[in-house]
Amino acid sequence: MNEATADPAPLIVTALFGAQDFAWLDGLRRRHFPPERNLVPAHCTLFHHLPPGLGPELKQRLSAATRGIPAPAARIAGVIDLGGGVALRIDCPGLEEIRDELADAFAPLLLPQDRAGWRPHVTIQNKVDRPAARRLLTQMRADFVPMPLQIAGLASWWYRGGPWDAHSRHMFA
Repeated sequence: MNEATADPAPLIVTALFGAQDFAWLDGLRRRHFPPERNLVPAHCTLFHHLPPGLGPELKQRLSAATRGIPAPAARIAGVIDLGGGVALRIDCPGLEEIRDELADAFAPLLLPQDRAGWRPHVTIQNKVDRPAARRLLTQMRADFVPMPLQIAGLASWWYRGGPWDAHSRHMFA
């Protein structure tokens, strides 16, 4: 059985953060995300659900987008109100360009969530009651200062309903 037929789980694509930024963002997420719902570490999702049969092509495309290429300039640019949570907005034109190219390549296979406009972000808190979300939103907005963010690479993951299983990792130069 080849990879395209061996695993029926959908694929997720994320950006990988530099070690220091990841530690900080994941610490925020562990502090503010309901523990029973926090099954994956801090991440920025490019695609939520790609068909498993795209596995080999996805690896090739992610490799081509990163191999020998400098990491795109990025920054944490704002705080987003998710209603039942809070996220940090990411501004990264280079990552948006990569995501747009992948979306064009996979357009007929994308589910509505991945066809809709993309808002790059890191979710810090989700699925909490509105008063708790408002408290964190107020605190984070009061303390917010835009800051650089290192995008170290791209990764794909098998989604099987719980923690994600690694499919591939592709680091920028």
